[in-house]
Amino acid sequence: MSLQCGIVGLPNVGKSTLFNCLSNAKAQSANFPFCTIEPNVGVITVPDERLSKLAELVHPGRIVPTTVEIVDIAGLVKGASKGEGLGNQFLGNIRETDAIIHVLRCFDDDNVVHVDGSVDPVRDKEIIDTELQLKDLETIENRLRKVEKIAQVGGDKNAKLEYDVLCAYREALLQGKSARTVQFESKDEGKAARGLFLLTSKPVLYVCNVDEASAKAGNKYVEAVKNAVAEENAEVLVLAAQTEADIAELESYEERQMFLEDVGLEESGCNRLIKAAYKMLELETFITAGEMEVKAWTYRKGWKAPQCAGVIHTDFEKGFIRAEVIKYDDYIKYGSEAAVRDAGLLHVEGKEYVVQDGDIMHFRFNV
Repeated sequence: MSLQCGIVGLPNVGKSTLFNCLSNAKAQSANFPFCTIEPNVGVITVPDERLSKLAELVHPGRIVPTTVEIVDIAGLVKGASKGEGLGNQFLGNIRETDAIIHVLRCFDDDNVVHVDGSVDPVRDKEIIDTELQLKDLETIENRLRKVEKIAQVGGDKNAKLEYDVLCAYREALLQGKSARTVQFESKDEGKAARGLFLLTSKPVLYVCNVDEASAKAGNKYVEAVKNAVAEENAEVLVLAAQTEADIAELESYEERQMFLEDVGLEESGCNRLIKAAYKMLELETFITAGEMEVKAWTYRKGWKAPQCAGVIHTDFEKGFIRAEVIKYDDYIKYGSEAAVRDAGLLHVEGKEYVVQDGDIMHFRFNV
């Protein structure tokens, strides 16, 4: 399942430093693989402590975590919506991603020049928002010209529905609001809205890049960002990219943990960012555990057992018979599959079972 988060931000906000931390094997945990598909795309392991705890009980040959793709998107300047600079390429790259990680500079440093001469993360956010909103408005206006006559003259219900959705988006965009702030009540409206693939309808995670002293509690810039995005249904995450870079330079897992403790953090910002990105994409994990391997598998939240079986192999979905499910907490409590079975806590589920995050599963199938 190849879903991507795109990292965006103005120059000198710490975007590249953050991407390099994420793409450094040592930045996340004791054993974090990273590979490059293209120069700006990183496949990054999703940290999951459950795998290590299961491995202590199962003693598998290997542990295989799941991954998420992070794309470093460069090239934004004012006027990007009209093709300025690398505008068209920048907007095209964002359109291809499933969610946006928007990095904002929330630190003072005279040695790091800001493109607009002063530190103001809310202004920086609005510069990028405006370019994306203008491009969305262009998309909406073009679509309205095609749909308006059909909706008003003919009896086409779908055209009328799309027209109403387009008008709702247009009104919000003209007010300087992003498409994600518009909520639709009916499933049909939601479906029509998703079919427009608007840039500002994508889920967004705002990353406030702060100095080391503010890594734990934030600062005045972070508070300003939180107030500015209050209506957006978006998460705000605070991290110090330079501190993360320093952590990445350390050789051993123990050294990195000591460094985190010294700055008052329980978990690295990169770990928190990857987990937040995974959640933002509405992804969850089920686990298979055996002597050969303990492996995490990615699925979309809300998927049923046959769909999840298909993640392992299409034959599993085609010939699905049933799923044997153990809850993670039960496995840890009883220490083995046999003990869980003896306790009567191994559940046999059919085609309608909605898989839960952390489920340990065996699939029975016949092809």
